[in-house]
Amino acid sequence: MQELQRTFGCTSAYGALRRVLLRPPSFDELDGWREYGWRSEPDPRRLAEEHAVLCALLAEIGAEVVLADEPVPGDPDAIYAYDPVLVAPAGAILLRPGKPGRQREPAALAPALEAAGVPIVAQMEAPAVADGGDMFWLDEGTLLVGRGYRTNDSGIEMLRTLLSDVDVLAFDLPHLRGRGEVLHLLSLISPLDVDLAVAFAPLLPVRLMELLAERGIRIVEVPDDEFATMGPNVLALAPRVVLTLARNVETRRRLGDAGVEVVTYEGHELSKGNGGPTCLTQPLLRS
Repeated sequence: MQELQRTFGCTSAYGALRRVLLRPPSFDELDGWREYGWRSEPDPRRLAEEHAVLCALLAEIGAEVVLADEPVPGDPDAIYAYDPVLVAPAGAILLRPGKPGRQREPAALAPALEAAGVPIVAQMEAPAVADGGDMFWLDEGTLLVGRGYRTNDSGIEMLRTLLSDVDVLAFDLPHLRGRGEVLHLLSLISPLDVDLAVAFAPLLPVRLMELLAERGIRIVEVPDDEFATMGPNVLALAPRVVLTLARNVETRRRLGDAGVEVVTYEGHELSKGNGGPTCLTQPLLRS
């Protein structure tokens, strides 16, 4: 299939971003910010402005931006479009988020996915739960999954059943501050290229560290004081070209020293719900 004919395909977390789905914030979703664990009350106007700037930035780098606008009243986390869906080789798998208030989100994204030419091939059912933030494609035959409070054993087994030709490798995530706070696999590590990732090494599972070493993947380490500000949450726009929060100055410096081109955005409002660039975007097509 020629590149121009493809509407989806993302079995890489660092290939050049061609199409990406985002979900703009909606005023009637923001009242639940306390219930959903946002760090402070979002400013609706500034939140919308920051999201529009992010969409424009992604368009400027050459990605087609697809917007999903199906309402999810009372759910401010619905702007974090990566968690409800896994884009697999045959199409989109609607996941079942581990945070109960987010379990309406997969169905809300389905119309935009189908309109964008991404077929829905499966939907996860109870007792399985799985968040997209706990998984990423290491390569076209390997999906890494974090087993934590948002993704359970049933969810991982369902992924293995649905992706029978893929090696689904699971890693236990640390407890850290417990069930009430989000700790996804992508809270700890983001791939940047076939041989490079950015990560907060002290919390990486040992077996994952060993896998990275076996694959010859070097780590750009996030400093202690930038872990809480989502230093490891970095979106690859292309191999060794990344989008990151402007506030993580030392992580940005270390990325630059590793030969990575860094593009920044301001996420003062967008990231109050502890979601960085990987959370806000659902890549549909990479090359």
